[in-house]
Amino acid sequence: MQPPKDYIFNHKGFNFQPDLVTAEYIDSLEDFEIRDSDVFLVTFPKSGTVWTQNILSLIYHEGHRDGTEDTDLMDRVPWLEYNIRSMDYISRPSPRLFAAHLPYYLVPKGLRNKRAKVIYVARNPKDVLVSYYHFTRMAVKFETAENFDDFMERFLAGEVLASSWLDHVEGWYAHKGDFNILFLTYEEMKKDLRNSVLKICTFLGKKLTEDELQAVVDKATFDKMRVDPRANYEHMPADILDQDKGRFLRKGTIGDWKNIMTVAQSERFDSVFKERLQNLPLKFCWDINEDLPS
Repeated sequence: MQPPKDYIFNHKGFNFQPDLVTAEYIDSLEDFEIRDSDVFLVTFPKSGTVWTQNILSLIYHEGHRDGTEDTDLMDRVPWLEYNIRSMDYISRPSPRLFAAHLPYYLVPKGLRNKRAKVIYVARNPKDVLVSYYHFTRMAVKFETAENFDDFMERFLAGEVLASSWLDHVEGWYAHKGDFNILFLTYEEMKKDLRNSVLKICTFLGKKLTEDELQAVVDKATFDKMRVDPRANYEHMPADILDQDKGRFLRKGTIGDWKNIMTVAQSERFDSVFKERLQNLPLKFCWDINEDLPS
């Protein structure tokens, strides 16, 4: 089943949102000049992107340290491929922080010098699917599936923005040797946020005092983010997100897929994903009560 032509466009094997980017701009990113201090957050959609954007924002730009207390995440950690606010990325002061959903082969080639840093966050794909489905229902410019089953089939076929979850995660992990990269899972961040923030700080070479570290952890909790106008995306225009149809930050938990997927849908999902998931070195929690995989 093919989604409507105005819903996505495919360029070099990857699905983009047509009203926000052009093929020419994507191609220009290959030669985007990388600085050693750049930090790129890469995810498949609905995998903890905004959460990790917020953590990076708190680590680098917390208001009491540099006076940017009213600056939102779209300005602090802008999207590389979707320059929604038409920023001059070249003139941004260092360190520059970027977010991206790009596959490994479409990011700037300068990232392969291994000096700039990449943080890749992955989330168990059943929760990604459920979160993605709810998001499409409030995203005005997305084509809303008639029902969950219909959207699941699109997701399994890679006929959604950012294409195939499996291809995205597998591609980045298989090419990890090309980048200076830290892999995290949404589930380990949820289970042990403090240790995850410490991992990020260590990777970035950022030394925070104990008080600063605790402040980042406290402000990066889901409940704090939901009421933080800098992080909850509730400022987005009504022609982009219809806030009457849901909240951008909805639940932020592990295992919500069990609340919407039937047994038959879960088995259908497993029939497509299970074999490749078993061969993936990243392991996921599938329920909030599970322990983190060792």
